[in-house]
Amino acid sequence: MGKVKLALLGCGDVAQRDYLPEMHRLADRVELVAVCGRSPQRARHVAEAYGIPSWYTDYARMLREAEVDAVLNLTPIQLHAEATLACLAAGKHVYSEKPVATELEDALRIREEASRRGLVVVCAPSVMLFSQVRYVQRLLERGAVGEVHLVHARGYGGVPPWRGYTSDPTPFFAPGGGPLMDMGVYPLHVLTGLFGPVRKVAAMSHRSREAFVVDEGPFAGKLVPIAVDDCWELVLEMEVGVTAVVSANNCVVDTRSPEMEIYGLDGTIGLSLLDVSAPVALLRRGGGWESLKVDHGGRAQGPDHLLGVEHLVDCITSGKPPILSLQQAIHVLEVIKGAERSAASGYTQQLA
Repeated sequence: MGKVKLALLGCGDVAQRDYLPEMHRLADRVELVAVCGRSPQRARHVAEAYGIPSWYTDYARMLREAEVDAVLNLTPIQLHAEATLACLAAGKHVYSEKPVATELEDALRIREEASRRGLVVVCAPSVMLFSQVRYVQRLLERGAVGEVHLVHARGYGGVPPWRGYTSDPTPFFAPGGGPLMDMGVYPLHVLTGLFGPVRKVAAMSHRSREAFVVDEGPFAGKLVPIAVDDCWELVLEMEVGVTAVVSANNCVVDTRSPEMEIYGLDGTIGLSLLDVSAPVALLRRGGGWESLKVDHGGRAQGPDHLLGVEHLVDCITSGKPPILSLQQAIHVLEVIKGAERSAASGYTQQLA
Protein backbone atom coordinates (compact mmCIF):
# COMPACT_ATOMS: atom_id res chain seq x y z
CA MET A 1 0.00 0.00 0.00
CA GLY A 2 1.25 3.49 -0.86
CA LYS A 3 0.82 6.58 1.24
CA VAL A 4 -2.50 6.94 3.03
CA LYS A 5 -4.36 9.95 1.64
CA LEU A 6 -5.88 12.11 4.36
CA ALA A 7 -8.36 14.98 4.45
CA LEU A 8 -8.51 17.41 7.36
CA LEU A 9 -12.02 18.40 8.44
CA GLY A 10 -11.81 21.43 10.70
CA CYS A 11 -8.91 23.88 10.66
CA GLY A 12 -9.40 25.76 13.91
CA ASP A 13 -7.12 26.22 16.88
CA VAL A 14 -6.53 22.54 17.70
CA ALA A 15 -5.71 21.71 14.07
CA GLN A 16 -3.21 24.54 13.76
CA ARG A 17 -1.75 24.24 17.25
CA ASP A 18 -1.50 20.48 17.78
CA TYR A 19 -1.92 18.54 14.53
CA LEU A 20 -0.64 20.39 11.47
CA PRO A 21 2.76 21.42 12.93
CA GLU A 22 3.47 17.74 13.70
CA MET A 23 2.27 16.18 10.42
CA HIS A 24 5.81 16.24 8.99
CA ARG A 25 6.55 13.24 11.24
CA LEU A 26 4.28 11.12 9.01
CA ALA A 27 5.51 12.49 5.68
CA ASP A 28 6.76 9.10 4.49
CA ARG A 29 3.41 7.41 5.21
CA VAL A 30 0.74 10.06 4.73
CA GLU A 31 -0.31 12.56 2.08
CA LEU A 32 -2.58 15.39 3.24
CA VAL A 33 -4.59 16.17 0.09
CA ALA A 34 -7.56 18.28 1.24
CA VAL A 35 -8.70 20.55 4.05
CA CYS A 36 -12.16 21.83 4.93
CA GLY A 37 -13.16 24.64 7.26
CA ARG A 38 -16.16 26.89 7.74
CA SER A 39 -14.07 30.01 7.16
CA PRO A 40 -12.80 30.24 3.57
CA GLN A 41 -9.96 32.52 4.68
CA ARG A 42 -8.77 30.06 7.30
CA ALA A 43 -9.18 27.00 5.04
CA ARG A 44 -7.21 28.66 2.26
CA HIS A 45 -4.53 29.85 4.70
CA VAL A 46 -4.07 26.33 6.07
CA ALA A 47 -3.90 24.85 2.57
CA GLU A 48 -1.28 27.37 1.47
CA ALA A 49 0.75 27.17 4.68
CA TYR A 50 1.02 23.37 4.59
CA GLY A 51 1.04 22.73 0.85
CA ILE A 52 -2.35 21.01 0.79
CA PRO A 53 -3.63 20.82 -2.82
CA SER A 54 -7.36 21.41 -2.22
CA TRP A 55 -9.43 23.38 0.26
CA TYR A 56 -13.19 23.42 0.86
CA THR A 57 -15.86 25.05 3.02
CA ASP A 58 -18.43 22.27 2.43
CA TYR A 59 -17.39 18.87 3.74
CA ALA A 60 -20.07 17.05 1.73
CA ARG A 61 -18.44 18.41 -1.41
CA MET A 62 -14.98 17.48 -0.14
CA LEU A 63 -16.14 13.91 0.49
CA ARG A 64 -17.52 13.72 -3.05
CA GLU A 65 -14.56 15.26 -4.85
CA ALA A 66 -11.36 14.59 -2.88
CA GLU A 67 -9.72 11.21 -3.40
CA VAL A 68 -8.91 10.31 0.19
CA ASP A 69 -8.69 7.15 2.27
CA ALA A 70 -9.41 8.71 5.65
CA VAL A 71 -10.62 11.91 7.31
CA LEU A 72 -9.35 13.62 10.45
CA ASN A 73 -12.52 14.93 12.12
CA LEU A 74 -11.45 18.02 14.10
CA THR A 75 -14.81 19.78 14.04
CA PRO A 76 -16.45 21.33 17.16
CA ILE A 77 -17.70 18.82 19.73
CA GLN A 78 -21.35 19.13 18.73
CA LEU A 79 -20.56 18.19 15.10
CA HIS A 80 -18.36 15.14 15.72
CA ALA A 81 -21.06 12.50 15.25
CA GLU A 82 -22.69 14.12 12.22
CA ALA A 83 -19.37 14.56 10.45
CA THR A 84 -18.09 11.07 11.30
CA LEU A 85 -21.29 9.46 10.01
CA ALA A 86 -21.00 11.44 6.77
CA CYS A 87 -17.40 10.30 6.33
CA LEU A 88 -18.32 6.67 6.93
CA ALA A 89 -21.22 6.93 4.49
CA ALA A 90 -18.68 8.16 1.92
CA GLY A 91 -16.52 5.08 2.57
CA LYS A 92 -13.74 6.85 4.49
CA HIS A 93 -11.87 5.69 7.57
CA VAL A 94 -12.08 8.25 10.40
CA TYR A 95 -9.98 9.68 13.19
CA SER A 96 -12.41 11.50 15.50
CA GLU A 97 -11.46 14.10 18.05
CA LYS A 98 -13.01 13.55 21.44
CA PRO A 99 -15.73 12.88 22.34
CA VAL A 100 -16.82 10.58 19.53
CA ALA A 101 -20.39 11.89 20.00
CA THR A 102 -22.39 13.85 22.55
CA GLU A 103 -25.26 11.33 22.64
CA LEU A 104 -24.95 7.59 23.08
CA GLU A 105 -27.43 6.85 20.29
CA ASP A 106 -25.18 8.63 17.78
CA ALA A 107 -22.10 6.76 19.00
CA LEU A 108 -23.90 3.45 18.52
CA ARG A 109 -24.92 4.49 15.01
CA ILE A 110 -21.26 5.20 14.25
CA ARG A 111 -20.29 1.74 15.51
CA GLU A 112 -22.99 0.10 13.39
CA GLU A 113 -22.04 2.04 10.24
CA ALA A 114 -18.30 1.41 10.65
CA SER A 115 -18.89 -2.30 11.21
CA ARG A 116 -21.26 -2.60 8.27
CA ARG A 117 -18.78 -0.93 5.91
CA GLY A 118 -15.62 -2.49 7.31
CA LEU A 119 -14.08 0.90 8.12
CA VAL A 120 -11.65 1.90 10.87
CA VAL A 121 -12.64 4.52 13.44
CA VAL A 122 -9.89 5.67 15.81
CA CYS A 123 -11.03 7.85 18.70
CA ALA A 124 -9.13 10.56 20.56
CA PRO A 125 -7.72 11.19 23.05
CA SER A 126 -4.48 9.43 22.18
CA VAL A 127 -3.40 9.38 25.82
CA MET A 128 -3.27 5.55 26.07
CA LEU A 129 -0.44 5.72 23.52
CA PHE A 130 1.62 8.20 25.56
CA SER A 131 4.93 6.65 26.61
CA GLN A 132 4.47 7.40 30.30
CA VAL A 133 0.98 5.86 30.33
CA ARG A 134 2.23 2.69 28.67
CA TYR A 135 5.11 2.61 31.15
CA VAL A 136 2.68 2.91 34.06
CA GLN A 137 0.63 0.10 32.55
CA ARG A 138 3.73 -2.11 32.68
CA LEU A 139 4.43 -1.04 36.28
CA LEU A 140 0.92 -2.08 37.27
CA GLU A 141 1.21 -5.40 35.44
CA ARG A 142 4.40 -6.10 37.40
CA GLY A 143 2.70 -5.21 40.68
CA ALA A 144 5.10 -2.33 41.36
CA VAL A 145 2.76 -0.66 43.88
CA GLY A 146 0.82 -3.72 44.97
CA GLU A 147 -2.94 -4.14 44.80
CA VAL A 148 -4.65 -0.92 43.68
CA HIS A 149 -7.81 0.22 45.44
CA LEU A 150 -8.00 3.97 44.78
CA VAL A 151 -7.24 6.39 41.94
CA HIS A 152 -7.54 10.18 41.90
CA ALA A 153 -7.62 11.83 38.48
CA ARG A 154 -8.48 15.17 36.94
CA GLY A 155 -9.15 16.94 33.69
CA TYR A 156 -8.83 20.69 34.22
CA GLY A 157 -9.41 23.00 31.26
CA GLY A 158 -8.31 26.20 32.97
CA VAL A 159 -10.45 29.25 33.68
CA PRO A 160 -11.54 30.99 30.46
CA PRO A 161 -10.84 33.19 28.61
CA TRP A 162 -7.91 31.08 27.43
CA ARG A 163 -4.66 32.83 26.52
CA GLY A 164 -3.58 32.29 22.93
CA TYR A 165 -6.76 30.51 21.83
CA THR A 166 -7.60 31.58 18.27
CA SER A 167 -10.99 29.95 17.58
CA ASP A 168 -14.45 30.79 18.87
CA PRO A 169 -14.64 29.05 22.28
CA THR A 170 -18.47 29.02 22.35
CA PRO A 171 -18.91 25.29 21.49
CA PHE A 172 -16.99 24.26 24.61
CA PHE A 173 -19.61 25.96 26.80
CA ALA A 174 -22.74 25.19 24.76
CA PRO A 175 -25.07 22.19 25.26
CA GLY A 176 -23.11 19.06 24.37
CA GLY A 177 -19.87 20.69 25.51
CA GLY A 178 -18.45 21.38 28.95
CA PRO A 179 -15.32 20.19 30.77
CA LEU A 180 -16.57 16.65 31.36
CA MET A 181 -16.91 16.09 27.60
CA ASP A 182 -13.78 18.05 26.73
CA MET A 183 -11.30 17.30 29.53
CA GLY A 184 -12.83 14.52 31.62
CA VAL A 185 -12.30 12.13 28.72
CA TYR A 186 -8.53 12.11 29.37
CA PRO A 187 -8.68 10.50 32.83
CA LEU A 188 -11.73 8.41 31.88
CA HIS A 189 -9.93 6.88 28.90
CA VAL A 190 -6.86 6.10 31.01
CA LEU A 191 -8.90 4.68 33.88
CA THR A 192 -10.82 2.36 31.58
CA GLY A 193 -7.66 1.58 29.64
CA LEU A 194 -5.75 0.54 32.76
CA PHE A 195 -8.50 -0.96 34.92
CA GLY A 196 -11.34 -1.90 32.57
CA PRO A 197 -15.02 -0.96 32.59
CA VAL A 198 -16.88 1.22 35.08
CA ARG A 199 -19.74 -0.42 37.00
CA LYS A 200 -21.27 2.54 38.87
CA VAL A 201 -20.97 6.32 38.78
CA ALA A 202 -22.07 9.03 41.21
CA ALA A 203 -21.58 12.69 40.38
CA MET A 204 -22.16 16.23 41.54
CA SER A 205 -21.88 19.33 39.38
CA HIS A 206 -22.60 23.04 39.26
CA ARG A 207 -21.98 26.11 37.15
CA SER A 208 -19.41 28.64 38.40
CA ARG A 209 -20.75 31.63 36.44
CA GLU A 210 -23.09 32.56 33.62
CA ALA A 211 -20.69 33.88 30.96
CA PHE A 212 -17.26 35.29 30.19
CA VAL A 213 -15.83 37.74 27.66
CA VAL A 214 -13.05 36.75 25.24
CA ASP A 215 -10.22 39.21 25.87
CA GLU A 216 -7.83 38.64 22.95
CA GLY A 217 -7.51 37.23 19.46
CA PRO A 218 -9.98 37.19 16.55
CA PHE A 219 -13.01 36.88 18.87
CA ALA A 220 -11.96 39.52 21.42
CA GLY A 221 -14.97 41.18 23.03
CA LYS A 222 -17.35 38.30 22.38
CA LEU A 223 -19.63 37.34 25.27
CA VAL A 224 -19.63 33.55 25.64
CA PRO A 225 -22.54 32.09 27.64
CA ILE A 226 -21.70 29.17 29.92
CA ALA A 227 -24.75 27.04 29.20
CA VAL A 228 -23.57 23.84 30.92
CA ASP A 229 -22.14 22.95 34.32
CA ASP A 230 -18.41 23.66 34.43
CA CYS A 231 -17.48 21.98 37.73
CA TRP A 232 -17.78 18.19 37.99
CA GLU A 233 -16.81 15.64 40.64
CA LEU A 234 -17.31 11.93 39.86
CA VAL A 235 -16.89 8.82 41.99
CA LEU A 236 -16.56 5.63 39.96
CA GLU A 237 -16.72 1.99 40.95
CA MET A 238 -14.71 -0.06 38.47
CA GLU A 239 -15.72 -3.65 37.75
CA VAL A 240 -12.37 -4.84 39.18
CA GLY A 241 -13.24 -3.18 42.50
CA VAL A 242 -11.06 -0.05 42.21
CA THR A 243 -12.65 3.23 43.34
CA ALA A 244 -11.76 6.28 41.24
CA VAL A 245 -12.43 9.96 41.91
CA VAL A 246 -12.43 12.15 38.79
CA SER A 247 -12.58 15.96 38.67
CA ALA A 248 -13.33 17.89 35.49
CA ASN A 249 -13.81 21.64 35.43
CA ASN A 250 -13.17 25.06 33.96
CA CYS A 251 -12.99 26.86 37.30
CA VAL A 252 -9.46 26.04 38.56
CA VAL A 253 -6.56 28.24 37.42
CA ASP A 254 -3.85 25.65 38.12
CA THR A 255 -2.72 22.94 40.52
CA ARG A 256 0.49 21.19 41.51
CA SER A 257 -1.11 17.76 41.60
CA PRO A 258 -0.59 15.37 38.66
CA GLU A 259 -3.48 14.50 36.36
CA MET A 260 -3.56 11.02 37.89
CA GLU A 261 -2.39 9.36 41.10
CA ILE A 262 -2.73 5.61 41.52
CA TYR A 263 -2.64 4.29 45.08
CA GLY A 264 -1.59 0.70 45.76
CA LEU A 265 -1.04 -1.08 49.06
CA ASP A 266 2.72 -0.97 48.43
CA GLY A 267 3.16 2.43 46.79
CA THR A 268 1.87 5.31 44.69
CA ILE A 269 2.24 6.31 41.04
CA GLY A 270 1.74 9.87 39.76
CA LEU A 271 1.64 10.76 36.08
CA SER A 272 0.70 13.49 33.64
CA LEU A 273 -2.03 12.87 31.07
CA LEU A 274 -1.35 16.06 29.14
CA ASP A 275 2.44 16.28 28.79
CA VAL A 276 4.43 13.51 27.12
CA SER A 277 7.68 14.95 28.51
CA ALA A 278 6.64 14.78 32.18
CA PRO A 279 8.37 12.12 34.31
CA VAL A 280 6.47 9.44 36.20
CA ALA A 281 6.55 9.77 39.99
CA LEU A 282 6.91 6.47 41.82
CA LEU A 283 6.85 5.84 45.56
CA ARG A 284 7.50 2.36 46.93
CA ARG A 285 6.69 1.55 50.52
CA GLY A 286 9.74 2.08 52.68
CA GLY A 287 11.51 4.22 50.09
CA GLY A 288 11.43 7.75 48.75
CA TRP A 289 9.88 9.30 45.68
CA GLU A 290 11.54 8.48 42.35
CA SER A 291 11.24 10.66 39.25
CA LEU A 292 11.32 8.35 36.23
CA LYS A 293 11.94 9.91 32.84
CA VAL A 294 10.28 7.91 30.06
CA ASP A 295 11.64 8.16 26.52
CA HIS A 296 9.22 9.45 23.90
CA GLY A 297 10.04 10.01 20.26
CA GLY A 298 7.35 12.44 19.16
CA ARG A 299 6.37 15.91 20.26
CA ALA A 300 8.81 17.63 22.59
CA GLN A 301 6.20 18.43 25.24
CA GLY A 302 2.49 18.78 25.81
CA PRO A 303 -0.11 16.33 24.53
CA ASP A 304 0.97 14.39 21.44
CA HIS A 305 -2.30 14.19 19.50
CA LEU A 306 -0.52 13.05 16.34
CA LEU A 307 -0.02 9.63 17.93
CA GLY A 308 -3.70 9.03 17.26
CA VAL A 309 -3.35 9.89 13.58
CA GLU A 310 -0.31 7.62 13.31
CA HIS A 311 -2.35 4.89 15.00
CA LEU A 312 -5.12 5.30 12.42
CA VAL A 313 -2.58 4.84 9.63
CA ASP A 314 -1.16 1.76 11.39
CA CYS A 315 -4.62 0.22 11.70
CA ILE A 316 -5.54 0.94 8.07
CA THR A 317 -2.32 -0.54 6.70
CA SER A 318 -2.00 -3.52 9.07
CA GLY A 319 -5.62 -4.47 9.58
CA LYS A 320 -5.08 -4.64 13.34
CA PRO A 321 -7.89 -3.43 15.63
CA PRO A 322 -7.35 0.00 17.23
CA ILE A 323 -6.10 0.46 20.76
CA LEU A 324 -7.93 3.81 20.67
CA SER A 325 -11.09 1.89 19.99
CA LEU A 326 -14.59 3.04 19.23
CA GLN A 327 -15.89 0.64 21.87
CA GLN A 328 -13.81 2.28 24.60
CA ALA A 329 -14.95 5.74 23.46
CA ILE A 330 -18.56 4.54 23.64
CA HIS A 331 -18.03 3.23 27.18
CA VAL A 332 -16.47 6.54 28.25
CA LEU A 333 -19.53 8.31 26.83
CA GLU A 334 -21.73 5.89 28.82
CA VAL A 335 -19.86 6.96 31.96
CA ILE A 336 -20.33 10.65 31.12
CA LYS A 337 -24.05 10.23 30.45
CA GLY A 338 -24.36 8.26 33.69
CA ALA A 339 -22.62 11.10 35.53
CA GLU A 340 -25.06 13.59 34.01
CA ARG A 341 -28.02 11.49 35.19
CA SER A 342 -26.50 11.13 38.65
CA ALA A 343 -25.87 14.86 39.04
CA ALA A 344 -29.43 15.62 37.93
CA SER A 345 -31.10 13.00 40.14
CA GLY A 346 -28.83 12.83 43.16
CA TYR A 347 -28.57 9.04 42.80
CA THR A 348 -25.74 6.68 41.91
CA GLN A 349 -26.16 5.25 38.41
CA GLN A 350 -25.58 1.61 37.55
CA LEU A 351 -24.08 1.21 34.09
CA ALA A 352 -25.21 -1.62 31.83
